[in-house]
Amino acid sequence: MTAKSCLSVAGVNLEVAWHGPQTNQAPTLIFLHEGLGCVEMWHDFPRKLAKLTGCCALVYSRQGYGGSDPCAIPRPLCYMHDEALRVLPDVLIAAGIQKHILIGHSDGGSIAIINAGGAQPNGLLGLITESAHVFCEALSVQSITAAKCAFEQDGLDLKLQKYHHENTHCAFWGWNKAWLDPDFMHWNIEEYLPKITVPMLAIQGVEDQYGTEAQMTAINSQAGSEVEICLLENCGHSPHREQEAETLRVMQRYISRLIGV
Repeated sequence: MTAKSCLSVAGVNLEVAWHGPQTNQAPTLIFLHEGLGCVEMWHDFPRKLAKLTGCCALVYSRQGYGGSDPCAIPRPLCYMHDEALRVLPDVLIAAGIQKHILIGHSDGGSIAIINAGGAQPNGLLGLITESAHVFCEALSVQSITAAKCAFEQDGLDLKLQKYHHENTHCAFWGWNKAWLDPDFMHWNIEEYLPKITVPMLAIQGVEDQYGTEAQMTAINSQAGSEVEICLLENCGHSPHREQEAETLRVMQRYISRLIGV
């Protein structure tokens, strides 16, 4: 099954895509996109992983992204906390999901960590993060500043418009202005790591332009459950795009172990 639809969550319409079997037939992989991502920017990766694992997959665009309803900007600096502790639990209920695995990229990985350590949802089997941040680094600010220049001067706005349409400015500035706010240097979610009770796989590219290996060190040393760290050579911020085959292999092996296949 592959289907695109709309899911109403607390009065907000969210763009969603489903892959694989029904939710009552297998655990659900929930894909949480990056700070500039959406359903379409995952491309075929969720479908491929669902097929390899036999799992259902739910991909959704957060409010203000892709084909979802717009949101007000500027976003509050706690926007990832709001998503993890308030919106994501409502998504699970609205979609009728029970057993599930969170797969989060960048901002989505941070949201997965906050959700697993803060909401501690029933039915969560494990989480997988790609290039997640647990604190703000100078490298992150430098790269996000460069993205601002690319959006204003080098055509990044047109590239993003292909995916976000009317939400393009909402998606970009909601993310960019939050991360470049001087107070965001104090943003830190390490407190949620010891509260995570399910297994975790953390993936990062060695050449990640938005975060250093200090992020993986913090996750590995502070998480309250078993953590597997995977550092990929010749890879930047988006392992599922830059090293797709290896990322699929690592995730498939990990998920198969979680679900006992």
